[in-house]
Amino acid sequence: MDLIHKFFNIVLPPLNIILLVCFLPLYLVFRFAYCLKRHIFIENVAGKVVLVTGAASGIGEQIAYEYAKRGACLVLVDIREDRLGPVAEKAKFLGSPDVLAVGADVSKLQDSQRFIEAAVDHFGKLDHLVNNAGTVGLFQIGVSNLEMITTSTPQVHEIMDVNFWGTAYSTHFALQHLIKSKGKIIVIASGLGWYPSPVLGFYCASKAAAISLYESLRCEIGSEIGITIVTPGLIESEMSGAMEKGGVDLIVPKESKEACAKAIVKSACRGDKYLTEPSWIRVLLQWKFFYPEVVEFGNHWAIYRRFMHLNRTSTALSPSPQFKLD
Repeated sequence: MDLIHKFFNIVLPPLNIILLVCFLPLYLVFRFAYCLKRHIFIENVAGKVVLVTGAASGIGEQIAYEYAKRGACLVLVDIREDRLGPVAEKAKFLGSPDVLAVGADVSKLQDSQRFIEAAVDHFGKLDHLVNNAGTVGLFQIGVSNLEMITTSTPQVHEIMDVNFWGTAYSTHFALQHLIKSKGKIIVIASGLGWYPSPVLGFYCASKAAAISLYESLRCEIGSEIGITIVTPGLIESEMSGAMEKGGVDLIVPKESKEACAKAIVKSACRGDKYLTEPSWIRVLLQWKFFYPEVVEFGNHWAIYRRFMHLNRTSTALSPSPQFKLD
């Protein structure tokens, strides 16, 4: 077996380059036809049923409004049930024929089953599932990611429970209904799912896990359900505001949540497989791919070192607070 691997190590790399070059013209033709189709055949969601998690604020709230403007029926889900009422009223005002608000915790299996069943019982179907709910979890000044495993274990688990399991649970219960309606899943991941960031390692890992899960699901279900994986940059929201209060130096400019939500709904209706918003964030992926050492060095010195210096200063001046980011 070792000889076979040595043979593959020598032969496959140059052979692979030849195959990639030969396949490129056919792939470019396919990409052109696919892009043409996406821009011509845009889904009309009027009267369709769209479920949005994390709909009480931020990107989720704005996504609900964008679907409402297009005439979709809405199911709004959030753990902060008291904040769903005003969102539902505004969605109706903007054009949604009917809105159902459900208070639920996406990280709990029973809650996920309950809000999917509530949606189908009320409307009789489900067409789009927008997995938007997310959290950065507990942020403790002066504590690195691995130290948090012992100092804040429950909160570390919460990040994965909400960002990964929260999307997996709802998708599990919605899958049969989406297959029946040939619907769509929209996953709000993060650009940090493929770009490393100091201090936010557990958040990055949870979003990377979600991206991998839905890429694998695409391979399983084929064309029965459309899956759009969204990797936003830094968006103006309660979460980014809480990060700034927690001492994270946000050196990337923020995009408005309204612009982000508009791009997400438009992309979902086009049937895109991926959306990075704003699109310039993709240059970071190219730097990571071609110059990984430069990215690691830059992130360490430009972000982590600066963050630790600022927080050592703030800790010396006052007691070290804790920030729950959700």
